[in-house]
Amino acid sequence: MKFSAIFSVIALLSVGALKAQVKIMNTPTAWPDQPKPPVALKKPTTFTTHGDTRVDDYFWMNAYFKKGPDSNMVIKNLEEENDYYKGMMAATEGIQERLYDEMKARIKEKDESVPIYNKGYYYYSRVVEGKDYFLYCRKKGNLEAPEEVLLDVNAMAEGHNYFSATGFDISPDNKLLAYGIDVLSRRQYKIYVKNLETGKIYSDEISNTEGNPVWAADNKTFFYTSKNPVTLLSEKIMRHQLGDAVTKDAVVYEEKDPSNYIYIERSKSDEYLFIVSLATLSAETRILKADNPLGTFQVFQPRMKEVLYEVNHANNQFYILTNWSARNFRIMTCAEVQTAATAWKELVPHDEKILIQSFDCFKEFLVISERSKGLSQIHIFKNDDHSSHYLAFDEPTYTAGIMSTPDYLSRVIRFNYTSLTTPSTVFDYDMQTREKKLMKQQEVLGGFNASNYVAERIHATASDGTLIPISLVYRKGYKKDGLSALLMYGYGSYGSTTDASFSSVRLSLLDRGFCFAIAHIRGGQEMGRYWYEDAKMMKKKNSFTDFIACAEFLVKEKYTSPAHLYASGGSAGGLLMGAIVNMRPELWQGVIAAVPFVDVINTMSDASIPLTTNEYDEWGNPADKESYFYMKSYSPYENVTRQAYPNMLVTTGLHDSQVQYFEPQKWVAKLRDYKTDHNILLLYTNMEAGHGGASGRFKSLRDRAREYAFLLTLEGMPR
Repeated sequence: MKFSAIFSVIALLSVGALKAQVKIMNTPTAWPDQPKPPVALKKPTTFTTHGDTRVDDYFWMNAYFKKGPDSNMVIKNLEEENDYYKGMMAATEGIQERLYDEMKARIKEKDESVPIYNKGYYYYSRVVEGKDYFLYCRKKGNLEAPEEVLLDVNAMAEGHNYFSATGFDISPDNKLLAYGIDVLSRRQYKIYVKNLETGKIYSDEISNTEGNPVWAADNKTFFYTSKNPVTLLSEKIMRHQLGDAVTKDAVVYEEKDPSNYIYIERSKSDEYLFIVSLATLSAETRILKADNPLGTFQVFQPRMKEVLYEVNHANNQFYILTNWSARNFRIMTCAEVQTAATAWKELVPHDEKILIQSFDCFKEFLVISERSKGLSQIHIFKNDDHSSHYLAFDEPTYTAGIMSTPDYLSRVIRFNYTSLTTPSTVFDYDMQTREKKLMKQQEVLGGFNASNYVAERIHATASDGTLIPISLVYRKGYKKDGLSALLMYGYGSYGSTTDASFSSVRLSLLDRGFCFAIAHIRGGQEMGRYWYEDAKMMKKKNSFTDFIACAEFLVKEKYTSPAHLYASGGSAGGLLMGAIVNMRPELWQGVIAAVPFVDVINTMSDASIPLTTNEYDEWGNPADKESYFYMKSYSPYENVTRQAYPNMLVTTGLHDSQVQYFEPQKWVAKLRDYKTDHNILLLYTNMEAGHGGASGRFKSLRDRAREYAFLLTLEGMPR
C-alpha cells in the first residue's frame, strides 16, 4: 500500500537454557581505555499520568528542539559524545577507509536509468564519475535525439552539506518542471518552477511544503501540500498560479484530524486530481477534474471507521483498492457519476491468503502487486474477460515490484526484480504476448559473482506458535558451527514490509565471513494484513518476541552463537533494538540502533513533536490509561534497568524530523548511568543531517563503513 566473544564461544545445551548459560562478553582489549565516556547532567523532571509518577533525569535534552535555555548544554553534550565516539573508534579509521573504498569501487560511477516514455519524451536520470547526485534528463521522440538536462543536482547541491531534490512534475505541455528542494534534512521542501525551454527559474518559490507539486491541466496552476512549521504535519492542500504572490495561494483543503496525513496526486488518466487523507486505519479521497483547477474538490467516499481505500482513474471509470469487508484488500470499480461505496462493484475479490498491496491500471489490463506466503508476486488481470496470470519467479526469497509505466494505453509494463544474491534487474513485460525483456541489471564492479553466495528462507517459531520467516544470505563456505558471525536486521512497524533485496555494500560483510539475516517479524505485512494487525497498538510486543525467537532459532541451528550474534534496526526498528536489549541483553554481542524511536511515552504525549498525532493508531495515545501502561511496559527508555548490556552503536541526526535527536541522546545517557558492564556504548550524531543520514550516493557509504567497522572490531577482525 501507499498505504533494516570476540574471542570465546559458549557451548549451548538448549535454547531453553540459553539465558542461564550465556554471559555478555567482555569488551575486547582492542578498544582503548581512554577517553572516558561523557557523564550527562541530571535535572529530574517529574510527570504524573493516570496516577503513575515518572522521573525523567534527562528531559532537559529536548531544549534544542524547544529552543529552550538549555540549548547550548544539549549541543555541548552531543559534541562530547561525538568526541568520545571519535576517540573510541580512532583505531578503526583504517578499516573504515578501506571499507568505504571497496564499497565505492563496486559502484559504477557513470551510469543511467532505463528511460521511461511519457507524452512524447523519454525521461531518465544519470550519474557521472565522482559525483554524489544525479542529472535529470529527457530526449524528445526517440533515444537518438539530443539530450536535455532538466536538472543537474550536482551543481544545485554545491555548498550544501545535505541536499535532496524530489517531487519532479512536468506540466502537461512538457514546458515546465516543478520540483522540491530540502537542504536541511527536515523534509521541509521549497518548491521551485523551471521553464524547460528557456532554462529560467521562476520567482515562484514556496517554502515549508512536502515537496510534491502536482500540475493541473491548464499548465499554469499547480497544487501542493503545506506543512505545519512546528509539528511538520501535512495540514493544507494549496493552489498556486504562476506569477501570483505565494500569499495569494488558496487553501483548497485543510485537514482537521491531526492523526491523518494528506497529499495530492494525479490519476493515471491525467483527467482527475486526488486529495488523499490517510490515517493508519482510515482514508478519504477528494476528486476534481484536472481541467477545472478553480473548481471545488468533491468527496469520493466519506471516511469510514477502519476502512482504507485508494483510488485511480482510467477507461472512464474509477478503480478502488480497499479493505472494506476484505482484510487483505480487494479491487472494485465505479462509474464517474456515482462514487459512494454503495455503488462500488467488485472486480478482483478478496482472498484470505493473498494480500493485494497496490495496482496500476491500463486500458486493457490491470497490474496487481500481491503478496502470498510472504513473497511478492505480480498478477496480470485482463479487463475484457477477467482472465489472469502471474509472472513466475524461482528463487527461495526475492522481491518483484511494479515500476512506473505512465502510458495507460501501453501493453508493456516495467518491473524490477532483485534477491539477496541477484542485483536489481529491470524488465519490460508484454502483457499480451507474455514476453519478458531484460532492460538493465545493476552492474557490480570488482568481480562480483552471484554463484559465490547462498540465500535461504527458513522459519522460526514464535512464543505463540506463529512461524516467522527469516531470509538469509552468506558466502559459500560459511560454517554453521556456532562460531560464525551473523547480523540480523528487523523493522516490524507500520505494515512496512522488509523484502529480501540485493546490496553491493553488504558484500563487505559477507566476504568477511558474516551471514546477513532479515527477520520478517510481525508488524510488517509480509504474510498479509493480519501480520501487521498482530503487532501494533496493544499487540506491539509481538514484534520484539518474534525477533528474539528468530535469534534463538539461529543459535539453536548453529548459524551463530550469542558471542557472534549482532542486531540492527533503525527508526521504528530502533525501538525494536531498544526493546530486545532490555528483554534479552545476553543474546547479542553487539547492536546498532540508527535514529531509534526509544522514548515512546514522552514523544507520544507531546503533540508538538512532529508526527506524534499521526501515529496514535500505531502505538496508542497515552491519554488513554490502558495505552499508557502498555506503552510504558515496553518503551526502551522507561525500561532501562541495572543490568549488563551488549556493545552498542547508536546514531542520530540533529535535524531529524521523524525521530528527534533527544530520544537517542536521552537513552544513551540513561544507559551509561544504569548499565553494569564494561561494554562499548557509542553515540554518534550527524550535526548536519536528519533521519536518512547523509545525502548523496557516496556520502552514505561513510555511515555503512562506520557500522561495519564497529561490527568487525567486535569480531576481532578489523586488521
